[in-house]
Amino acid sequence: MMLLTWTFSLLLGAVVGKQICFQRLGCFSDEAPWAGIVERPLKILPWGPKEVNTRFLLYTNENPTSFQELVADPSTIEVSNFKMDRKTRFIIHGFIDKGEESWLANMCKNMFQVESVNCICVDWKSGSRTGYTQASQNIRIVGAEVAYFIEVLQSAFGYSPSNVHIIGHSLGSHAAGEAGRRTNGTVARITGLDPAEPCFEGTPELVRLDSSDAQFVDVIHTDAAPIIPNMGFGMSQIVGHLDFFPNGGIEMPGCQKNILSQIVDIDGIWEGSRDFVACNHLRSYKYYSDSILHPDGFAGFPCASYKAFTENKCFPCPSEGCPQMGHYADRFAGKTKEVGQTFYLNTGDANNFARWRYKVTVTLSGKKVRGHVLVSLFGDMGNSKQYEIFKGVLRPDSIHSNEFDSDVDVGELQVVKFVWYNNVINPTLPRVGASQITVERNDGKVFNFCSQGTVREDVLLTLTPC
Repeated sequence: MMLLTWTFSLLLGAVVGKQICFQRLGCFSDEAPWAGIVERPLKILPWGPKEVNTRFLLYTNENPTSFQELVADPSTIEVSNFKMDRKTRFIIHGFIDKGEESWLANMCKNMFQVESVNCICVDWKSGSRTGYTQASQNIRIVGAEVAYFIEVLQSAFGYSPSNVHIIGHSLGSHAAGEAGRRTNGTVARITGLDPAEPCFEGTPELVRLDSSDAQFVDVIHTDAAPIIPNMGFGMSQIVGHLDFFPNGGIEMPGCQKNILSQIVDIDGIWEGSRDFVACNHLRSYKYYSDSILHPDGFAGFPCASYKAFTENKCFPCPSEGCPQMGHYADRFAGKTKEVGQTFYLNTGDANNFARWRYKVTVTLSGKKVRGHVLVSLFGDMGNSKQYEIFKGVLRPDSIHSNEFDSDVDVGELQVVKFVWYNNVINPTLPRVGASQITVERNDGKVFNFCSQGTVREDVLLTLTPC
């Protein structure tokens, strides 16, 4: 009889689906679309709040290096350094990660250099260090806990969700989405840092991060190759108001180092081995961290594709300007005019990642000869390296143009320097010059420089404003 009842309840369970309920957080079911759909075939429920053990680690300008642990209870919040007149930014880590990992606290520290803020690192390592499919369900609990915390701030202190920004990496992006959904899209902003692909790509909006989860949703894609066969951990799907694809979103510069150099990394074995396994995936939070200190170093260009961007078809920024990928994306005037706006840019290959794009057009003078033309920029804020503008036959009066990403913002341009070389011994010692060089910044501002002179190979020619 017992066996019969058990079999019957099992069959019934399979039909109606199971659910678990918790006092503070409500009920969680394993019905579609949460489970039992193509993208999430396994019928799994999230663990309980005790097992996931979501912790809130508060850093502020007053305690930038050691956290105060908060719970969603007015009395604890009241005696902490949490300030009601500041914005609050939650940072949620992803799979196998932990809230005490240095990158979260470092992101907070960068924020303290530019603003006064409550920076809360959300630790859910007890729920993230398990099988991936289980972890992808546990984020529902994490999202519910963050939403509950925001609701306590609102009900106990009148703190508005419009002062809240949730930043999530990988699975943490979808936890942020769940928190946003549970607060009815009232939080000001969610930033998805390479939202996790498996169990989320192509699923209904209910399950994953999407643009309805906050007033403004911005996303950085750094590992958007398919999980099979490329082991790309991040989504390629557009899920925000602004979706950025730095370096095309698939292969990040600096991630192709050999195994040994990557594991014996500057930050120790753990960082190094993480970087080796998931270098592209982790770049998203590194870019975000860097963007905090470089407010104009990550301009994203609207473009049909990364291919079109690399073919120099998307410069300069349109009249409404370009959004900045990362921390300052919310300063873009058109940020919520439509969903699914996509942007492309290049970054550096190591700290610092910021880049400033320029378009340089050179009108040649002097002799006809084969060779390479390079130009460097000198401005009131700094000087750039030499960048190649053209290689091939250098003909007088021919015009050549190229775009490059400088690691220096030169500011207002003052002079430019021209040099050419061809590594061919030529007894006639030909001379080549640039009668005019035009430099355009990404904001559309144009600078013109002129020279009457010509120079031999490997000799610098300085051009001054026309």
